[in-house]
Amino acid sequence: MRKPAIKLKGTVAGLYRTEAKGFVTSPVDRLDLGFDGIAADAHGGPTRKTGGREPWYPRGTEIRNERQLSILSLNELAEVAETLAIPELRPEWIGGNLTLEGIPRLSELPPRTLLFFENGVTIKIDGDNGPCRLSGRSIAQHYPERTDIEFDFVKAAKHKRGLVAWVEKPGSISLGEAFEARLPEQWIYDPNEER
Repeated sequence: MRKPAIKLKGTVAGLYRTEAKGFVTSPVDRLDLGFDGIAADAHGGPTRKTGGREPWYPRGTEIRNERQLSILSLNELAEVAETLAIPELRPEWIGGNLTLEGIPRLSELPPRTLLFFENGVTIKIDGDNGPCRLSGRSIAQHYPERTDIEFDFVKAAKHKRGLVAWVEKPGSISLGEAFEARLPEQWIYDPNEER
């Protein structure tokens, strides 16, 4: 079954960048993006080293950086917080760079979706960002009485952890800026299906 390409509209609700070597971010009013992502950001650069997400390579293998940006939905963060029974889950705690509003089920946007921002930036979605214990551990630091969060976050945030993306067209993104998501034509590949 094929689904045609569609367009959706949204707004930038938050912008964040790393201040140190870790992945935790801090709020900013504007993000300046180049082909390497956010300059001097922990996830910036044209390449990155592999980790547990790429078991087909030895750890530390240099590959293309398709994870320059972490994009989150405020609605999905609220849903994860509710599942974990915590008052809030801030984007900064799990390394978010952009929070977006207006797109239902943001984490389910398909790979190759393009985000066109009104001031000229284009971001290309690589895919969903699988939740990990490192993020769960970061959240747990804010709720020290809860020893379960590090592990429970992985299950609670499945398909709600946001997206990873890379910069296709550089420029600056500002708070409150509008954008358009252009989803490609979609279909489910079945090697046994006849055409």
